[in-house]
Amino acid sequence: MMVVMLHIFEAHSTSPLDQVINHGYLAVGFFFVLSGFVIGYAYDDRWHKVSIADFFKRRLVRLHPMVIMGMIVGAICFYFQGGALWPLISSIPVGKMLLVMLIGFTMFPLPPTMDIRGWFESYPLNGPAWTLFYEYIANILYAVVIRKFSKTALAILVFIAGCALVHLALTRGEGDLIGGWSLEPEQLRVGFTRLMYPFFAGLLLSRVGKLTYIKNAFLWCSLLIIVVLSIPRIGGTTHLWMNGLYEALIIIFIFPLVVYMGASGNVKGNYPNRICKFLGDISYPIYITHYPLIYIYTAWVRDNKVSLQRGWPFGFLVFVSAIAIAYVSLKFYDEPIRAWLKKKILSKEG
Repeated sequence: MMVVMLHIFEAHSTSPLDQVINHGYLAVGFFFVLSGFVIGYAYDDRWHKVSIADFFKRRLVRLHPMVIMGMIVGAICFYFQGGALWPLISSIPVGKMLLVMLIGFTMFPLPPTMDIRGWFESYPLNGPAWTLFYEYIANILYAVVIRKFSKTALAILVFIAGCALVHLALTRGEGDLIGGWSLEPEQLRVGFTRLMYPFFAGLLLSRVGKLTYIKNAFLWCSLLIIVVLSIPRIGGTTHLWMNGLYEALIIIFIFPLVVYMGASGNVKGNYPNRICKFLGDISYPIYITHYPLIYIYTAWVRDNKVSLQRGWPFGFLVFVSAIAIAYVSLKFYDEPIRAWLKKKILSKEG
């Protein structure tokens, strides 16, 4: 939900300095830490029962149905879009758009030469899908090679990846860790750097972290996430390294701490459990389906120079619509499809 709000506010911002929920894009790093932890927690002790093929099948069943839904939503929204912000759209044949959608179904990223929007995204119908591309890469690396690493070898990998993350944050001209959504060389470097430390730090945490009991962990985790993502830009335009250092430190220390706290928590009571289940259920669907709505909202804001004061009711409608689309997709598509796929393609050993 913080990511959705980031993208809504982003439509009204003129620079990183006036962006509301300024560091919301760091949620990508949090997702990777959480994913690495969950993968290690779920599979590290099960490789005597699960083959690599079964692992890949299970990950496809978990992730890919919503990848396809995100591309479908993106194609529908693209077809009805227009405006000065997207000058390419009016000249794109429907057949080419459908081809881009079908390629998107496979998660093969598109080169900049096949861009149909103008932002040089690997997935121009649904930009945030780039993170799923890297998620798949991390899963492949884990299953084929890194699951066999000792704790020491994994710790060395995580340390090197952390150094690379700090180096990128301090030396990159923009003073932030934004990027990774294009097949351009610099964007690929950013993408892999944003992936390697958090995912494998999460995996290391699942192996070495000794969980305890933390009272009100859900509340404290939520507050920490909200605060670190909402902190305004640090250092202004003259000390860009300060903002980069902040972002690197959040990813390196705070996100693993939040995951550890969450894993050490115990939600009690019917109402809190229902809240947590709802948020957990829609977290992936809302992430992978909301951005086509953001394309439409951003074009409307930019083409008509809409202020936040005038545009917030429509922004709120986008926010509510994103939640509704995610929930409907979950209940009427994702869960039934995954249940069917589990029966059809997963082995009993898996």
